[in-house]
Amino acid sequence: MSAIPLPAEAPRPFIKSLLAMLGICCVMMLVGLDQTVVGTALPTIIAELHGFDLYAWVATSYLLTSVITVPVFGRLGDYYGRKSFVVAAIIVFTLASVLCGLSTSMTFLVLARALQGVGGGMLVGTAFASVPDLFPDPRVRLRWQILITSAFGLASAIGPTLGGVLTEQYGWRSVFFVNAPVGLLGVYFVAWHMPTIRHHNNARIQLDWLGALLIAVSLGSLQLLVELLPGHHSGTMLSWLGAGSALAFAWLYFWERRCTYSLLPFEMFRNRTISVLFLLAFLMGTASFSVMFYVPLMLQGGFGLSPQDAGLLVTPMMVGIPVASLINGRVIPRLKRPLIMLYVGFAALALSSLGVIFTQADTPHWLFGVYMALSGMGVGFVMPNLTIFGQLAAPPHHLGIATATTQSLRMVGGMIGTALVGTVVDHAYQSQVTFVLRTMDATTWLDRLRNPQVLLDQEGQRQVMAQLAAQGLNPETLFEGIHAVLVNAIHISQYVGLGVSLLGLLLVRRVPPLMLKQRREHETAESAAATVGLSE
Repeated sequence: MSAIPLPAEAPRPFIKSLLAMLGICCVMMLVGLDQTVVGTALPTIIAELHGFDLYAWVATSYLLTSVITVPVFGRLGDYYGRKSFVVAAIIVFTLASVLCGLSTSMTFLVLARALQGVGGGMLVGTAFASVPDLFPDPRVRLRWQILITSAFGLASAIGPTLGGVLTEQYGWRSVFFVNAPVGLLGVYFVAWHMPTIRHHNNARIQLDWLGALLIAVSLGSLQLLVELLPGHHSGTMLSWLGAGSALAFAWLYFWERRCTYSLLPFEMFRNRTISVLFLLAFLMGTASFSVMFYVPLMLQGGFGLSPQDAGLLVTPMMVGIPVASLINGRVIPRLKRPLIMLYVGFAALALSSLGVIFTQADTPHWLFGVYMALSGMGVGFVMPNLTIFGQLAAPPHHLGIATATTQSLRMVGGMIGTALVGTVVDHAYQSQVTFVLRTMDATTWLDRLRNPQVLLDQEGQRQVMAQLAAQGLNPETLFEGIHAVLVNAIHISQYVGLGVSLLGLLLVRRVPPLMLKQRREHETAESAAATVGLSE
């Protein structure tokens, strides 16, 4: 398991690179499985552990810590090599998954998810950037990048169904324990077969810990602000959170511009191509995560489907990711204007959100599957292209941090999108439930029913219905109305995803034309790097 430092230019045996890529694929499968099995199991988790007010935090706590650790370990990987960090990341992620499965309360689960996000951030910050280390030629790299995306998509594809089956058959805790065998496989392949490649000879570096702290404060305050908006919290608290987030962002900007070892080199943002690609990554994360974490809630809490049935309906979304990625890998090298795939991706995301908005209980399952497949294909067309375009546009010394920032901003978008959608769902649900209870003269039940977790707990729901019947009320009509309220609240929230997808379509026009220029066969591998053609 000894590390073998190799220069970036040295030829590497194909079999060694293949085995190393299998390890990276296991890493991406860990992340893909975790994101999708949790989304399907989350309504059941809420029913057992209660605490619906922390529903979004199960996702956002993971994303927040990931956002902080992605650029840190992207920078460390540039200096010290990525292998040791990938191994450490898998271990942290796997142990945190076990802690999630042992959770006894929502607070414990949120904290365990935050630790899991540290491992996930380390994985994303180092695994994606390992591909150009192994394959310096961008055209070869693009094909291997598709393998990673496909592995992520495969894990994501089986995730919803697997999560539903495990939740029903073995309990929701098993959806976290399933990460353990995949993690062990990943450790084996990476530790024994991935080379250690360093891009800097100077081993002594300074890390931008103040920058990391400012990122945590600014994003954490913004997340809290968004999630507390619909509640009955004092204006003073919200004002302090808003001011703290704004000040932290401002301090971060001025600090990073002056820091010689900045976590986020702001000179990258002067590059028009990179800056727009970063913004598109943010928008894609917002659109995809808003669907991923709230559609299962609509299916289970609104339509009364079982976790397994809900997982089956969400599965086409995850199948669409590898399918679109494979199509993308075949098509994009042949396109004169490869940016067209970004248009296709954001259009698919917009159509998916629009379809979810119009979904009702009598919507045919095949049609809903089309909506989910469109969402997955949108991610599959956008995500690999943002990564490869960003790597092409970035200078070599910023390759790791540019790749990490792209993934980080995708997660920031997911974090803000999930929090914003949760805020919209909570506000719309509470206001409409209040109206329904008033029309049925049942406002005394407002405190019990203002939280939709009662719709996810079958036993608790039966008890409430029996008590309503004892008071002379019609429990079937009342709960039918409340189920419809939850569905309508989620419909309203999906306008967030629709809006950001349409904005993404508009912003693709601001990306300068990019092309992978063909190279003559006699050119050396060192000069066979794809160039970024910029024209106005």
